[in-house]
Amino acid sequence: MPTRPGTPRLLRRLNDRAALELLLSSGPLTRAELGEHTGLSKVTAGQLLSRLQERDLVAVVGEQAGGRGPNAALYGVVPSCAYVAGLDVLPDRISAGIADITGTLVAEVSVDPSGHEDPVRLVRSAVSQACASAGIGADRLRAFVIGTRGVVDPRTGDVRFSFDLPSWHNGVLAELRRDLGVPVTIENDVNLAALAERAYGAALGVDDFVLVWAGVGQGLGVMLGGRLHRGFTGGAGEIGWLPVPGEPLPTDVSEPQSGSFQRLVGGDAVTGLANAHGIGTSVSASGASGASGGDSDAGSVGEHVRTAVAEGAEAFLDELAGRLAVGVAAVAVVLDPGLIVLSGDVGRAGGDALAARVQDAVARVCPSQPQVVVSRVQGNPVLRGALVSALQQAREQVFSDTI
Repeated sequence: MPTRPGTPRLLRRLNDRAALELLLSSGPLTRAELGEHTGLSKVTAGQLLSRLQERDLVAVVGEQAGGRGPNAALYGVVPSCAYVAGLDVLPDRISAGIADITGTLVAEVSVDPSGHEDPVRLVRSAVSQACASAGIGADRLRAFVIGTRGVVDPRTGDVRFSFDLPSWHNGVLAELRRDLGVPVTIENDVNLAALAERAYGAALGVDDFVLVWAGVGQGLGVMLGGRLHRGFTGGAGEIGWLPVPGEPLPTDVSEPQSGSFQRLVGGDAVTGLANAHGIGTSVSASGASGASGGDSDAGSVGEHVRTAVAEGAEAFLDELAGRLAVGVAAVAVVLDPGLIVLSGDVGRAGGDALAARVQDAVARVCPSQPQVVVSRVQGNPVLRGALVSALQQAREQVFSDTI
């Protein structure tokens, strides 16, 4: 197949993109430093910086003291050249965040969705409040990613089904795009948590890993070759339905609590196990479904585990780890990831103590022996992942249109 020669315009665009990415990852830089990193001559680097300054993408942000000559100007990406929005949508809370093009979180708000079932109105309200808190207009947003529980159809981008959010149905995505007038993407919440883990957490820069979301519900984020694996229907990672020896198989898959692995490690199971060991008897939590559903208080389920760690309840932690290891081992023998990250309310509450026990339990039953660690993402991992995804889209738009 013949290749297209690189035109001067295309080469300038590629150089601009490389320079902007470099300034984000390693900046601020002087003109000489930029030339050294990119292989461009000082003259070409200077022309590039002038071009990006004219587009208000780059500005002088300081000086670097040199030898006998004048100080060299330091250049950095202008944070306000673009903004993105991210949302974490739960049945009882919507969290919205705004980040500038550098990835800095400039605003975060929470909205109570009670009494409002229209997804478009809820999202518009949350975004408006977040933009007001950030002091920007919604027209400054270049990309917008929403994290939801449930299965997102990779072919249409719509929520195929969600036990917790019945009003999020086919057609919602198109309505959101029309209403907001900005590119909108809906993504499974656990997938977004995996993106955040790779960008900021325990899987920083790792191309192949699995994130196990353990909480009231169970979920799996699979990263292969640096890309999320969603499956043909978007259902990859619905680990709550994993068949487990000794647990009954579901008779009706429309019942979110009926998955075998969910019965073993879900909200009801953790609460029952805690009660059996006399842990956190003052903390109550009703049962719930898998990663895509449930009415139980996830914080309460996590509190049982947090209390067990604080009290040194080794028998409880050992049994919980053994149960989680059933699912982790099943994933390990199929995907053979070198790293498995525990997240979710139970995973994060269990911390290193639980992760180490899960790793040991997996090693006893599985020929592949992945490292198991706890999440290192600070704050809301789903919201942070939504912003990571939105930033990828926004930078593709902004940084590819400099000529």
